[in-house]
Amino acid sequence: MGELHHIAFEEEAENIKEKVEGYWTKRADSFFDLRHDEIESNKAARWTGEIEKLLPQGKSLKILDVGCGAGFFEVILGKLGHQVTGIDLTEEMITKANEMIRMYGLSSAQATAVTGDAESLDFEDETFDVVITRNLTWTLPHPVDAYRDWLRVLKKGGILINFDAEYAKGAHNLKSPENLAHSKIPDSMKDECHDIYHMLTISTLDRPQWDKEILLQLGYKNVTFDVEFGSRIFVEHDEFYIPDKMFCITGCKA
Repeated sequence: MGELHHIAFEEEAENIKEKVEGYWTKRADSFFDLRHDEIESNKAARWTGEIEKLLPQGKSLKILDVGCGAGFFEVILGKLGHQVTGIDLTEEMITKANEMIRMYGLSSAQATAVTGDAESLDFEDETFDVVITRNLTWTLPHPVDAYRDWLRVLKKGGILINFDAEYAKGAHNLKSPENLAHSKIPDSMKDECHDIYHMLTISTLDRPQWDKEILLQLGYKNVTFDVEFGSRIFVEHDEFYIPDKMFCITGCKA
């Protein structure tokens, strides 16, 4: 089944990455404000606690944050003493991420963000102890390629941590009054996001079951997923709340 999905992904629209990049370019300023507020909220401690449960303890880790957005993981993981590199396809997001890093007093040696393609990383094999990503996989035209390249850059024994959701299947939630995280986004941009959902093959798949199958096929070990993850982070119906149920999927490199 994985090979069949891979063939389908190869047929994605040529300009889909341009559409995704264009959408997030327009979102950069408001997204920065939202992530800054999240760092200042009780959500940051919840995210930190959930991630720390998955990480090896007692040492500084070299972490790659794929699709780093405005720098949320760079700040919370950098403050824990890890060395964090963020990449994002959108230059404006990279600018915002580095602004966020500086705002919280982290040096470039502790955390930095650079432009990069999640599906084709510009790093040597076995560079990172951890690859982490949040709300990225649903935007990828070729997620199998991404999962393969993330495995390549992991060190032996390294860990993948992916937080995502089936956003396309809840696309009607974009304009729902319950979708407080998107309440300040104009309807035109919600429509644009909706269109992106339905241009991507991954939007049609049953996740995270599909992800687990692909990770195992690619050679990840100890693959597990947690479909209750989001309910432990987004307890309150506040400015960060999205009705779509977030999951966490993890795997390691043998």
